[in-house]
Amino acid sequence: MKKLFLIIGAPGSGKTTDAELIAKQNSDITHYSTGDMLRAEVASGSSLGVEIDSYISKGLIVPIKIAIETIINAIKNAPTDIIIIDGYPRSMEQLNALDEYLSSDSSLELCSVIEVKVSRETACDRVLGRARGADDKTEVFNNRMKVYTEPLADIQAFYSDKNLLHTIDGERTIEEIVLEMENFIKSKI
Repeated sequence: MKKLFLIIGAPGSGKTTDAELIAKQNSDITHYSTGDMLRAEVASGSSLGVEIDSYISKGLIVPIKIAIETIINAIKNAPTDIIIIDGYPRSMEQLNALDEYLSSDSSLELCSVIEVKVSRETACDRVLGRARGADDKTEVFNNRMKVYTEPLADIQAFYSDKNLLHTIDGERTIEEIVLEMENFIKSKI
C-alpha cells in the first residue's frame, strides 16, 4: 500500500524545500511539488502547458481536472511507496476530488496533511526575495495569498475532523523544520 503525505502552506512557507530535503535524505520517499509539476508542463511548451500557464501567470488555481490528473499520474508512477506531495489541496474542490479518489482506491492511504505555518510577512519576504519568475510580483503574491487563505479554514477543519492535520512552525530554521517534519512522517509509516 502506498502512503501519501500532503504538505500545505502559504506561498513562501518553505513546503517544497522541506519536502525536497526529506526525499533527498530518504531513498524510500518520493516527493512531488504540484507547482513544479505544473511549471514543468508549462516549460514543455505543450498545449496543456499553455493552458496551465494562463492560470499560473495570474496566480490562479489550475482547474481541478488538470491538477488531479497530474497528481494521480504522479502517485501511480512513483518509484517508492511513500509519497509526499506539497501544494495540494488548495481548494475544497481539489480536496473533495482527491478525497473521492482516495475512497475508491484501497492501494493508497492518506497518512497526514502537514501544514507549514508562517506569517504573511515571512511569506511575502521569502517570495519577493526569491523572485523565480512572473509569479513572484507583489500583486500576484497578494492574489496567491488570497487564493491560499480563503479556503484554508475549511481545509483545516476537514482534515482536523479526520484527525489527519499536523501543524509545523515554519518560522524556524530549515534544519529544525525538516527534522520535525521528517520525524513526524517516519512516525506515521
